[in-house]
Amino acid sequence: MSLGIFSQSAPLTMGIELELQIVSRHNYDLMPCAPDLLRLLSKRKLPGLVTPEMTESMIELSTGICIGYDDALAQLEEIRDALVDAADKLDVGLAGGGTHPFQHWAQQRIFDRPRFQQLSELYGYLSKQFTVFGQHVHLGCPDADTALYTLHCISRFIPHFIALSASSPYVQGEDTGFHSARLNSVFAFPLSGRAPFVLDWAGFERYFEKMTATGVVKSMKDFYWDIRPKPEYGTIEVRVMDTPLSIAKAARIAAYIQTLGRWIQQERPFVPEEDDYLVYTFNRFQACRFGFDGTFVDPSTREHRTLREDLLRTMVRLESHAIDLKADSALRELLADVGGRGNDAQWIRETFARERHLPEVVRQQCGRWMREGR
Repeated sequence: MSLGIFSQSAPLTMGIELELQIVSRHNYDLMPCAPDLLRLLSKRKLPGLVTPEMTESMIELSTGICIGYDDALAQLEEIRDALVDAADKLDVGLAGGGTHPFQHWAQQRIFDRPRFQQLSELYGYLSKQFTVFGQHVHLGCPDADTALYTLHCISRFIPHFIALSASSPYVQGEDTGFHSARLNSVFAFPLSGRAPFVLDWAGFERYFEKMTATGVVKSMKDFYWDIRPKPEYGTIEVRVMDTPLSIAKAARIAAYIQTLGRWIQQERPFVPEEDDYLVYTFNRFQACRFGFDGTFVDPSTREHRTLREDLLRTMVRLESHAIDLKADSALRELLADVGGRGNDAQWIRETFARERHLPEVVRQQCGRWMREGR
């Protein structure tokens, strides 16, 4: 089996996918209402799509092709508003967050589609435990080799994306101590982790053919890598983010990825090496566990600094690219998070410390998602 041609896409265009929690407005536990929401939305004309996910208590929205930050935010708001209208008719809530704070995986229902049923048969209980909620960002690349170069350069910034989006401190009613506990569920899958170190498309095709020959994989969808190429779209797909608590933050994080992509593709600041990945898993864990206060080891110099310091350094370096992309306001807001406002995991913990009731935390999460900008 061949991957085929890497499709052409306009460089640095974006597509954003967000997985959302569907919750009861009575007890704020997850509620299996995805089929009903999809039915109500089936005749709405949207700039993107709303589709099912693994279990019936989650739903995914995706934008169309976005030129930049303002376009992404406008598309996300339009889709969000349509979802909120449908949710109001069903008297259910919608929320961001990488995990639901107190749901129990055994109570979830697998969505009735062949691929989800097949995955459930293959992965067993892991499929229901995969009721976690993430943000994916596609970044347009001019050609396949540039896509692989961008993928391996941007991999060093995976801890940035994790810390900025982290919104999953609670699992099954317990504070995990992590800022992003969601990624622990993703790591349980055998084809997760990082992409192989290949810098040309011919080499990547050989790798893919070897993998398909084993019978382990059939398509790129079978790889749960942190970043993976998507040849049918002409993009790379960054997959490590928790779903933020607001549309605005989701758009800001996408704008940051776009800005990094522009810097990498235009200035070619790195020469990727396999040894860059020696610290990859350590840096990833530190971001999941400690957020901005995690330790970051520079893959090139081996210098240790906090993730907060590395984020501040990087965003200053990107200023001119952000201005050119009209993403500077988005990066300023992210800088405010890094500089002291904190990420969504911190907000969730502070809300629980004040309310002492996880259903009330989810109720307020719904308020942030459903009413923001309305």
